[in-house]
Amino acid sequence: MLLSVLATAINSTEVTTRAFSPPATVLHTLAPEPTGTSMWALFLRAEFIVQLVIVSLIVASIWSWAVIINKTRRLKQLNAAADEFEEMFWSAGSLEALYQRINGQATDPLAAMFCAAMREWNYALSKSGTGNIEQRIDRVMQLVISREIAAVERHIGFLASLGANGVIVGLFGTVLGTMHSFQSIAAMKNTNLAIVAPGIAEALFATAIGVVASIPAAIAYNMISNTLNRYANRLDAFSNEFNAIVARQLVEERG
Repeated sequence: MLLSVLATAINSTEVTTRAFSPPATVLHTLAPEPTGTSMWALFLRAEFIVQLVIVSLIVASIWSWAVIINKTRRLKQLNAAADEFEEMFWSAGSLEALYQRINGQATDPLAAMFCAAMREWNYALSKSGTGNIEQRIDRVMQLVISREIAAVERHIGFLASLGANGVIVGLFGTVLGTMHSFQSIAAMKNTNLAIVAPGIAEALFATAIGVVASIPAAIAYNMISNTLNRYANRLDAFSNEFNAIVARQLVEERG
């Protein structure tokens, strides 16, 4: 008798449990969907075009930093070499002795300018014609300056382009992310923040990448341009000084 009562109670409990147990699909619906706020999660949830914009900005940022590091080191090396050459130039006993010492081994623009000017000078002396020698030497040195400055300026324009247009490209991703948010609202027919937030996050992420890529490029472009202008002025000053030395030597020879 006792066993039958216990069996009846157990059966009634199982029936009650089955009656109040929600289906698996209901549990799956009620369970919160996994959401990530990391940059990688935002990138994976973004649309393909937004992902393409983000990848393009990241690649451009990496390339800009490579240009920044390369040009900064190059200008530092050029200024150090210029200091060394100017010390040799002003301490040398004669221009011809210095020319014989460094001819064929000019590794910096100042030395290259000096060698080019001395070659023109020696050519004029060998032909016994020093007429217009100052203009010819100045022309030769200006050509060397233009060539050397053009070599240093290579790829610097990319920094200017990225600094001016990086934010605009990021805003393009922002517009696409915002459009994605409105599309989600239209599809779900719900203005809940959970529906709108992913697209807004993608939009802000693209904007942030554009800012991170453009600001360093713009700042570095201005700094490198200023340093390069000062170096170009240094080359021009040396050219003027060398022409003054040539003019004085010509006066002494003709006097």
